[in-house]
Amino acid sequence: MTQRILNKTARFRFPKHVSPYVFALYMATIMAFLMCLVITLAEFGMGEHYMKNVMNAYQVAMPSAFFCVLVVRPIVVRLVGWTVQGH
Repeated sequence: MTQRILNKTARFRFPKHVSPYVFALYMATIMAFLMCLVITLAEFGMGEHYMKNVMNAYQVAMPSAFFCVLVVRPIVVRLVGWTVQGH
């Protein structure tokens, strides 16, 4: 009975041809946030406005990171092919 319910619940999934863009979105989202946390801490320390400063930086970093990942990804794929056996 439970399996039947699980099979009926549909989940949205993107088509395979948008994989590079979904990858770039996830990578940029995570890396930009982590870098904003680290750089804000290094520059301003853990103060009263730490998370506000992080989120202000993130507003600029996330779109920039998304664009950079889209540009750099093909280069990285080629570098991996050159340096990893069997690729």
